[in-house]
Amino acid sequence: MEELYAIIEEKIKKSGYPGHVDGREFYNEVSDEADEKENGTYIFLIKKTDTVFYQGCMEIMDSQFDLHYVDIHDGDTVYHVDFDA
Repeated sequence: MEELYAIIEEKIKKSGYPGHVDGREFYNEVSDEADEKENGTYIFLIKKTDTVFYQGCMEIMDSQFDLHYVDIHDGDTVYHVDFDA
């Protein structure tokens, strides 16, 4: 799992986002969004602070989820992270 967390952090960094994101924490927050939802494609929102939030799209399947993208909104700036690329 540590490799997955590192990949998450790298993709977010490559988006140009200047803030720190912990891969493990990010994964756990997104995973919590997927818990107990039926199979399908969902748009989600995770508020981090008064000015920072994540908005993304994921597909939920029987025993896993596939995170397609996350847009990190930091004030008026949006950083797009494409997890399918």
